[in-house]
Amino acid sequence: MLCYTLYIFDRHGSCQYYHEWSRPRSVLQGAGSMQEEFKLLFGLVWSLKALSATIDPSREEKRQMGTPLRIGEGCSFSSFCSDTYKLHFHETVSGMKFILMTAPHVGDLVDCMQHLYSGLFVEHVVRNPEYVPGKPFLFENFTLALNKYMMSLNMIQ
Repeated sequence: MLCYTLYIFDRHGSCQYYHEWSRPRSVLQGAGSMQEEFKLLFGLVWSLKALSATIDPSREEKRQMGTPLRIGEGCSFSSFCSDTYKLHFHETVSGMKFILMTAPHVGDLVDCMQHLYSGLFVEHVVRNPEYVPGKPFLFENFTLALNKYMMSLNMIQ
């Protein structure tokens, strides 16, 4: 299986949705709790965005590391890879953050991440009358569409 987990955070760092396809290691062997893992992952993404903006070679004016960035401001990143996983990242103009964890050999998923937002999240979550922005959600039609889409990419079985 190529996909491990999907996280969707709001702009305040609250995990709105979590889905696990395959997780070789339990969260208890890592962060200790799901809430702690959510905090660590959001902090990692925030730090990588800040670092990307700080070392951006195309800006004449250099930022101080840790300076808050407005959504869409500065340069960003789309993925980073370790020896055991690859983190794919997509941030929307509203500040929603989509994080997909995959096997390290998976290629560029920029288009896939965009589709997760515009094709699945907007269609099955935002347009759902039961959706309350800023509150965690668990809509079966979103999960079914997510699994169907990931299967069509041969990312899950």
